[in-house]
Formats: sequence, C-alpha cells, structure tokens
Amino acid sequence: MSTNTNAKFILIVDDNSTNLSVLSEALSGAGFRFRVAMDGESALTLVERNHPELILLDVQMPGIDGFETCRRLKENPATKSIPIIFTTALADIESKAKGFALGAVDYIPKPFDQAEVIARVKVHLQLKHLTESLEEQVRDRTTALQKAQVQLVQQEKLSSLGEMIAGIGHELNNPINFIVSNIEPLQEHITGISEILHLYQQEYARPSPKLKDAIEDLDLEFVLKDMAKILESLTLGAEMIEKISTSLRTFSRSDSETKSLANLHECLDSTLMILQHRLKGQGDRPQIQVFRAYGSLPSVLCYPGQMNQVFMNILANAIDALDEAIVQGKMQERVPQIKITTKITSEERIVIQIADNGTGIPESIQERLFEPMFTTKPVSKGTGLGLAIAHQIVVEKHNGTLSINSQLGEGTVFVIEIPVENI
Repeated sequence: MSTNTNAKFILIVDDNSTNLSVLSEALSGAGFRFRVAMDGESALTLVERNHPELILLDVQMPGIDGFETCRRLKENPATKSIPIIFTTALADIESKAKGFALGAVDYIPKPFDQAEVIARVKVHLQLKHLTESLEEQVRDRTTALQKAQVQLVQQEKLSSLGEMIAGIGHELNNPINFIVSNIEPLQEHITGISEILHLYQQEYARPSPKLKDAIEDLDLEFVLKDMAKILESLTLGAEMIEKISTSLRTFSRSDSETKSLANLHECLDSTLMILQHRLKGQGDRPQIQVFRAYGSLPSVLCYPGQMNQVFMNILANAIDALDEAIVQGKMQERVPQIKITTKITSEERIVIQIADNGTGIPESIQERLFEPMFTTKPVSKGTGLGLAIAHQIVVEKHNGTLSINSQLGEGTVFVIEIPVENI
C-alpha cells in the first residue's frame, strides 16, 4: 500500500480482521491503493483528512454503525459524492432499502467473493469518473453559454445605447447651432436698440403723457437691464446644452475593429453628464456629490465606447447603492459622495478608482458580483449582467483587471486597471 497521503485510495471500514484481510488482498491484487478503519469514528476522521475515491463500509459495527456513518458522510457537502458500497451479511430487503435510501450505491454480501468485489468496485469507480467528467463538461458548457450570453447582451446594449445617444446628439446639434449662431447678432441688436432708446430719451426729455405712462408701465430701465441678463442666461444655457451634446457624442463613440486613442477623463466626464439627473437632489434625497481627483493621464489605446459602458455600469451601481442606503436611513450622518481617482503607475498602467461612501457590500456577495446573472437587486431593477459585462470588457478586451474593495459601513471602491498600450 502506498504511503503517499495525496494518492487516490479506497477506504475499507470493518471491525473484523478476517474481512479486512480478504478485502485488502483482493484490492491489492487488483492494483488498488487502500486504507483501513476499524470503526465508524475512525472512518469519519480519516475521510475528513483525505477523501477516498470509494468506501467499502461494513453495516454492523460497534459505536457508530455503517448506516449512521453513511448518513453523516452524505450530509457533508464535501464528502456526499463519494460512492459507498455496503459490505454486510444482512440480506433482508428492509436493510438494503435503508442503505440505498441513505445514499449507498451498492451492496456486497458476506462472505466475500474477491472477483465480485473487484468487479463491483471497478464498475462504481468507472461510474464515478464518468459522472465527474459529465459534470465538468456541463460546467464548461454552462460557462461558455454564459460567456456567449454576456457578449451578445453587451454587444446589443452597446449598439442600442450608442445608436440612441448618437441620435439624440445629432438631433440636438442643429437647434444648438441655430441658438448659438443667433446669440451674437441678438446681442448686437439689443445693444443697438438700447443706445437708440437712450438717444431718444436725451433728445426728447419731455415725452407726451401717453408715452410717459407707457414707459413707466413697462419700467423701461429695468427691461433694458433685464434683457442683458436674459441674454447672458441664454448664452449660459446654450453652452450647457452644447456640453451635453458633446458629452453624448463622446459617450456614443462607435468602436471599430481596431482600438483608438482616447482621453479617459473625457469618457468619465461624459458619463457623469449623462447621469447628472440621477446625481441631483430629489425630494428628501440630497444631491450626490462627485469629487474628481484626476491625475495626469496620457491618451489610452482602447475601445472608447466599451470603456464608457464600464464607467456607466459602475457609476450607476454606485448611485443605486447610495440611493438604497438613503432609503434605508443609513446615510443620516453622511453626505452621499462618489469619488473618482485616476493615476498612471510606473509600469505604464492606468488605474481608475470609483468609490462611494454607502453601506458597503458583504464579503460573501463580493465574490459573486462579476458572475453573469447574479444580482442583489429586485427582478425589475437589475439583470445581473452590468458588472459581468464590465469585467469582461476590462479583462478580455483591454488586458486589464477589475476588482472590488468594500467594507461594511464604510463604502465600496471599484478599481479598474488597464495598460496604456493595448496591443
């Protein structure tokens, strides 16, 4: 018998030395490694340390009998898949039914026929290996299907979102140009009319009673000053709409087959602009403050549209987390905040941290956040694909990493890291 503690082996559990001798001789002659235990307690301890491939388990033993030993092994998720063959002199149907109900795969009657023992052991080992192979294939196929689904959803979402936003940006472009191009001549006209009115007032210092009443009713001096302020407001509004249009066009940049150089700060700013309506205060919910701690970054070779989607998914999740914390009354002593930090490392890698000061994410959930279809949100609020898509874009499309660091009660930080040169 091999002394290698990591080698696969068959465990023989029997309190009778003759039975142990017969089974040991049969397994050894067939080339199997094996170990022995004289009672149920010893068997459970040995299995806990090193899982066997199969267990030959006597039913009638002092202390913990075979049935109870089997029950405990099958209740343990770590050992429930180990095949158990009962070895017993009990031939009644009730005992056999009880053993199968507990999870045993077979019975070998006593006294033993060595050829039968080896035949049954080989059959159940083969069935175990086939089952494991099938389960592995199912896992691989499931992973591949999930990956394909994520890719399809990502492409569809990115395409639909890009087309929609590009369309909105295009529709905004014409009226914006119309407004902006007319502001300057309107300013000149208002200035000219104001000057002529002042000249009239100087040359006709005594207007007729009717004209005087009209000037007083209109409050001409106030109107002339207010028109200038209104024009300033129109100019400011047009500039803001122009920035929104620019942000929309930046966000909706279509990805070609080749990567292009992009300013990631512009990508972040355009995403924040699109999410502006969700950052504003609403009713009793205070405004979510956004702090930018941007470092000096070079242009990055990437898929800008896909990186925008990463930023959108992570920032939207941060806003959702803060909204939920506020609704649950867990932000009463804190102002909701999102902080975005960027830097470049000495290894020429871009690091982007997006942090919120919400309630944090439990560690047990953190491990599954990037799994396709996993979500902590209600059915109508999330698909479980946002972070999975973001992870796929960063890791597979940009040779980077996407990680999470969260402490309950303190908040969550998502860390994106990609190389400057994505060849």
